[in-house]
Amino acid sequence: MLAEKVGVNVFGKLGKNLYSGYVNSENSTQKKAYILSERPINEYFKGIVIALATFGEDDQRLIVASENETYYEPDIRTEFSYLKNATLTSLKCLYEKSCGAVVFYNGKSNTRILLVKNNNGRYWSFPKGHIEVGETEEQTAIREIKEETSLDVEIKEGFREISDYCPFGKIRKHVVFFLAQAFTDNVKIQEEEIAEYIWVDLQQAKKLCSYDNDLRIISKAETAIKINKN
Repeated sequence: MLAEKVGVNVFGKLGKNLYSGYVNSENSTQKKAYILSERPINEYFKGIVIALATFGEDDQRLIVASENETYYEPDIRTEFSYLKNATLTSLKCLYEKSCGAVVFYNGKSNTRILLVKNNNGRYWSFPKGHIEVGETEEQTAIREIKEETSLDVEIKEGFREISDYCPFGKIRKHVVFFLAQAFTDNVKIQEEEIAEYIWVDLQQAKKLCSYDNDLRIISKAETAIKINKN
């Protein structure tokens, strides 16, 4: 039901931006729902399903919001953390936010960047991962690079590129990439997440990467790396 447009009959307000209600489905059954809205709402609300949530063992509910408002998993978990009688056990979200970086290493002869291939992916890209509650974008990028590659990196100022795409039809991914310098090329991959890694120069990276967003980010990184060298 993710991304489905629904109407919700509102029961009441539970928090600053959180309401409870139910959705009337086509077969006349009522589905429990929560609504997230930065604007006050009344008895009826029209929006889209932004998450499928499970509370406790088997209490499944829809989370609905306006098409003009975006809530990522940390935002949703924060809203429900204030509720005493609702233990959120699982969450499948329409909007996903990740952070990562173009990691570069200045070797003796040239500069190389790190590409990784995920276990569930077929294409080369950059290390990244989902943002967690309480993290800044930079903190997420540094943590994910450390977890996936064992590298400690330094984020370079002035570089922040966005990649928006829909890999599975409905899921809408928003990825923030930074530029990060590694001071060793000694990588130890997280085998649960990463299948392969490779250090390549920027021209090789352009040949290995398939997506336009990645190629654009590599070109921007190439300029930024030159500036950092000067």
